[in-house]
Amino acid sequence: MDIVGVALLVVVVLLLAILAKASIRVVKQYEQGVLFRLGRVVGVRMPGFTLIIPIVDRLHIVSLRIVTSPIQSQGIITQDNVSVDVSAVAYYRVVDAVKSVVAIENVGKAIDQIAQTTLRKVVGRHTLDQTLSETDRINLDIREILDVLTVDWGLAVTLVELKDIQLPVTMKRAMARQAEAEREKRAKIIAAEGEAISATALGAASDTMMAHPLALQLRNLQTLVELGVDKNTTVVFPAPLMSTIGELAAFLARENAAARTSGDRRKNEEEPNS
Repeated sequence: MDIVGVALLVVVVLLLAILAKASIRVVKQYEQGVLFRLGRVVGVRMPGFTLIIPIVDRLHIVSLRIVTSPIQSQGIITQDNVSVDVSAVAYYRVVDAVKSVVAIENVGKAIDQIAQTTLRKVVGRHTLDQTLSETDRINLDIREILDVLTVDWGLAVTLVELKDIQLPVTMKRAMARQAEAEREKRAKIIAAEGEAISATALGAASDTMMAHPLALQLRNLQTLVELGVDKNTTVVFPAPLMSTIGELAAFLARENAAARTSGDRRKNEEEPNS
């Protein structure tokens, strides 16, 4: 074989290698390939080894994995005219590879823009309190709207979550004052309920003491014992105890007076007899 034949053989081998490389495609497990032949869609290639016709065919690879799409913070005015900045995150995946390639040019950019507008529309229909307390409902509303809008694009929105809600500084202060006032109201209500219970118990105790006067004296003595535990130098006598002591002193004085009167009478009676 002459030199020309060898060179021709080398060229043929190189051309075959180039054609083989251009014809062989490997689709990964999480992907699907949309095959275009002369500009027309002729089918979908599943994961694995596949062959295409060079120059004539073009294989567009589409990922079927869930994509995380952050939704930039949006300045939104709520239904009660409060300005808030809300950011969120959306999760979506391709369910129809052909539609995701043919129906729309850039899936990621499209889902980002439609998610922003949907976020503003849904949050704007709620008040501030609803936005802060009903996030699950808002997330569900946004996801349902996006599902309807993106079904023609071959997409399925799996989850939407509000990520951050920024309030104006003045609104934060007002909410703090409201929370403080609410706690003060609860504290006053609890204190009033405690006073009512205490008053009822004291009324029952006073009725018992009125029916049993000795119970009041025993209570006074118990109070004195409790005061003496700390080795106090001051002795406090309750008013009822003082009145009892006064009555006891008056009783003893009357007894002594009666005894003296009896003694004088007996003495007067004995003197004439003597």
